[in-house]
Amino acid sequence: MANVLKQTVGGLSYRAQDNPWTDRSGSTPQDPSPSQLADTLGGLFLERIRRTPHQVAYRECVGSDSHWEDSTWQQMGNEVARWQHALLREGLVAGDRVAIMLRNCRAWVYLDQAALTLGLVVVPLYCSDRADNLAYICNDAEVRLILIEGDEHCRVLETVKAELSQVRRLVSLKRIDNPSDDRLVCAETWLGDDQPDLLLADVDPESLATIVYTSGTTGKPKGVMLSHHNVLWNAHAALQCVELGDDPVFLSFLPLSHTFERTIGYYLSMMGGATVAYSRSIAQLGEDLILIEPTAMVSVPRIFERVYAKIIAGLEKKPAFARRLFELTVSVGWQRFEYHQQRCRWSPSLLLWPVLKRLVADKVMARMGGHMRFAIAGGAALSPAIARTFIGLGLPVLQGYGLTETSPVLSVNRKYSNVPASVGEALPDVELRIGDNKELLARSPGVMMGYWNNRQATNDVIDEDGWLHTGDQAEIRSGHVHITGRLKEIIVLANGEKVPPADMEISICLDSWFEQVLVVGEGKPYLGALLVLNPEKLDEIGVTDVPEKLVQRLIPLLNSFPGYAKIRRVAVVDDPWTIENELLTPTLKLKRQRIIEHHQSLVDDLYSGHC
Repeated sequence: MANVLKQTVGGLSYRAQDNPWTDRSGSTPQDPSPSQLADTLGGLFLERIRRTPHQVAYRECVGSDSHWEDSTWQQMGNEVARWQHALLREGLVAGDRVAIMLRNCRAWVYLDQAALTLGLVVVPLYCSDRADNLAYICNDAEVRLILIEGDEHCRVLETVKAELSQVRRLVSLKRIDNPSDDRLVCAETWLGDDQPDLLLADVDPESLATIVYTSGTTGKPKGVMLSHHNVLWNAHAALQCVELGDDPVFLSFLPLSHTFERTIGYYLSMMGGATVAYSRSIAQLGEDLILIEPTAMVSVPRIFERVYAKIIAGLEKKPAFARRLFELTVSVGWQRFEYHQQRCRWSPSLLLWPVLKRLVADKVMARMGGHMRFAIAGGAALSPAIARTFIGLGLPVLQGYGLTETSPVLSVNRKYSNVPASVGEALPDVELRIGDNKELLARSPGVMMGYWNNRQATNDVIDEDGWLHTGDQAEIRSGHVHITGRLKEIIVLANGEKVPPADMEISICLDSWFEQVLVVGEGKPYLGALLVLNPEKLDEIGVTDVPEKLVQRLIPLLNSFPGYAKIRRVAVVDDPWTIENELLTPTLKLKRQRIIEHHQSLVDDLYSGHC
């Protein structure tokens, strides 16, 4: 284990830092660099405790009676100390990997900070991932310990028990009766009853902090290696681009295994002195917005799409006058936004805004808690119509862009420099330029250390001058980045997850039932597929319940892909795609966009009933 410091102040050990800090004291903070704030993510946590020990850090719903419980920073520190010493008792040493397979909750922070402060490396896992994919990640990263929630996760891992040979310990938050794995222990027992001191190891800021697995073009995920400095710098740089205001409250609902939520909704909020409230579930998000009254949130476009769909559905049941009043509110609100952005002249219609705000906008915003100062959207493209609606109603939606490989944020719109059709301006210290084939290249302190155990993949994406090749095509206009396409065919789902359609199509076509296949789902909640069936297999396939039968047929064909790469609906195409009908290139490659346009009605049917 790295050298552990035990400088105790107020019952807590920390590395002394005499630096300015963002807090709620009312004082005017200076603009410190990340190294002045803290040089590691564990140092950030301890410094926050020292600065604001009695401030509410996290809010979580516990128990069946939906009781919301607060934890101060002091209480978080006390709990993290218990987790630290439990890790030490396992004999783990600096650099060992530990995995977290939890929904968003305080325990995610307990293990994350306990590990980071001791120099361990955290590997986040998606709770809904397939067992074989989880086993692959744990084996590839040589994970020593996994934290799970309870029975459900235990059953998933039980199916790959033999493959998790390198895992020494499974810790469950909830007690599991009659466990079949002697490595499994309940967290309550594992932690013990002592209240030890909080420790901070002497960790190199450039050392590995986390390995985040992201899907690769071969279907197997690649482990993105991020250092303490990578993530700490990115959180600090992003913080310079937003105005948290007084008493900020973040609502956290994107999974913390997603680097976007982890850096912005977790580390940035810690740096900025915000309280983080964990949503109970996506299904209860509407209720939680009203209960928590957040001032900010990090989201993917899918969430805005759901809220937008509910608004539109509600308007359809109202009289024509109410619909026209809503449209007028959005129109005047958008004009007001453009005026404040100095992109249009003042108009007498703006005088209507106070009345329209009170009659319409405030009522809609009340459904989002009524105190939202801004929302950051990323992970996928946000529809211009949806952005216009929310901005017109008075919610500043700031769209950004980044990659897991860049910790992740590269650019974001600012409140007073917001071009919603763009993904914003570069963060401080980020260099962006357009390379060959209009590819967006990036260089910044947040660029990853490389891919775990994959030097070739690292060399493929980071050139010898340190430029990371994003694979996205872009234009930079007046300092704002506009994403225009992709060099490689990658589908980005509405939740921000990325899947390689060409590789999936190859896997599907290995089955003799299928002649041709096109996977779709850009910006959609799930994947669909257009299928050209093998005419010689039609008798075997049959005609009864064909779509459902074909969906089931696809499941084993896609086992090597991440758990979120599931095709949920399919449509059968009668005529094959050929060079003659201009749906194939002369080299027999699919003309993806042309095929989609040719079969637009079938594609639309795949998402009928889903926004």
